[in-house]
Amino acid sequence: MTNVVLFGPPGAGKGTQAEFLKEKYQLVHISTGDVFRYNIKNATELGVLAKSYIDKGQLVPDEVTINMLNAEVDKNAAAKGFIFDGFPRTEAQAEALAKLLESKNTEVSGMVALEVDDEVLVERLLERGKTSGRADDADESIIRNRIKVYYAETAILKGFYEKQDKYHGINGVGSIPEITERISTVINTLL
Repeated sequence: MTNVVLFGPPGAGKGTQAEFLKEKYQLVHISTGDVFRYNIKNATELGVLAKSYIDKGQLVPDEVTINMLNAEVDKNAAAKGFIFDGFPRTEAQAEALAKLLESKNTEVSGMVALEVDDEVLVERLLERGKTSGRADDADESIIRNRIKVYYAETAILKGFYEKQDKYHGINGVGSIPEITERISTVINTLL
């Protein structure tokens, strides 16, 4: 199985690239945000539990998130692998994901991180905000804070995966096909 953690700050192009990569490599794309929205909308047991935390303005505990991801992996047991988008965000989550995959006799093959200059991210997100309807993409101060939070909280994972020789930084600036090609070069070494 090829399991890729797709990483990068808000606006780096993870969602766009995941669409191309899942087709090219027949991998299942698991977007944590989509999984949360699905479970909450359909009022699954885990969705109701997650919503109870969100409604109080609290972070959903890792255990709940991992259980949701486990259900997604189980739904796609015959998959050639997965693209994890939006998870893990912390070292504890990375360790929990490793345990989950180990229980299925597989592991994270590599982390592919899209690296994009902050000013480019701000520009991309403001542009996306004009069409996305997302309030957090329309306010430059919110965008800059999201980028700051990304570096403060999640950039630590770079070191976590570097220690395992699984970190692959990719230049996330250029045309979509150019970036897809750069990522493909890395994924081809993980197959």
